[in-house]
Amino acid sequence: MNQLMHRKDFIKSALAAFSVPPLFGGTAHAQATPTQTSEEKSTPTHDMSQFPENWTRPDQIIMILYPGFTALDLIGPQYFFGSLMGATVHLAAKTLDPVRSDTGVSLLPTIKFQDCPKTCDVIFVPGACQGMLDAIEDNETMDFIRSRGETARFVTSVCTGSIILGAAGLLDGYKATSHWVTRPLLHHFGAKEINERVVIDRNRITAAGVSAGLDLGLHLTLQLRDEFYAHTMQLLAEYAPAPPFQYGTPDRFKPEELKMIQGMFSGFVKKTEALGRKHTRK
Repeated sequence: MNQLMHRKDFIKSALAAFSVPPLFGGTAHAQATPTQTSEEKSTPTHDMSQFPENWTRPDQIIMILYPGFTALDLIGPQYFFGSLMGATVHLAAKTLDPVRSDTGVSLLPTIKFQDCPKTCDVIFVPGACQGMLDAIEDNETMDFIRSRGETARFVTSVCTGSIILGAAGLLDGYKATSHWVTRPLLHHFGAKEINERVVIDRNRITAAGVSAGLDLGLHLTLQLRDEFYAHTMQLLAEYAPAPPFQYGTPDRFKPEELKMIQGMFSGFVKKTEALGRKHTRK
């Protein structure tokens, strides 16, 4: 093909190619006519009317950007959100200036807080360390998260983004998870700590640290579309983790090793706990 296919168009073609008559009551490919050009022949046409109605929905998804956020927290879920046919994904920030992540990668917001839809299907908050603490102290950011979270169909986060949700009062009485460093602090922010990679409690969906954002993205794809759509997205992402070793959870380390690693975050934990106690007193 002479031009790169837009991701959502590619998803449509891929899903159509996988569909078969017994499942969706239609053929996967249309026959090319003699008058079609070579380019048209190389791009199979699909009868989109045969797709389930819920595969294309006008979802409004708001993903929060704030200085110092962790890029992978956001990029993992955004891959799946951006592949939802019909959905609009907003990268929302206070201004349209580039927002620098905690590892130096900058992202361009697509919309300012003040211009975002008043209601949304999903609000998503990534985590960070110092950036998270600064975001909690920023009234404009917190007011926006609180206002959209109160009416969103799904309120979601990755890593310490759940601490931000809690500080906004959006996790009071909900089960939640967070990065293993801050998970024990969730009770200060009104949530019940659960040691799982993804925790779903009613319309609150929180994920553990950083890489768990991919799992969150799949869970939301399942919620917003269906199982086959979610399975297809996992296949297209080739998400079949096989790390060279298994040290992704604290229980894999010797006590003395874990103590040293935890010491790296002692100042951050104290500051977060102080914010939590302030939240509790409100």
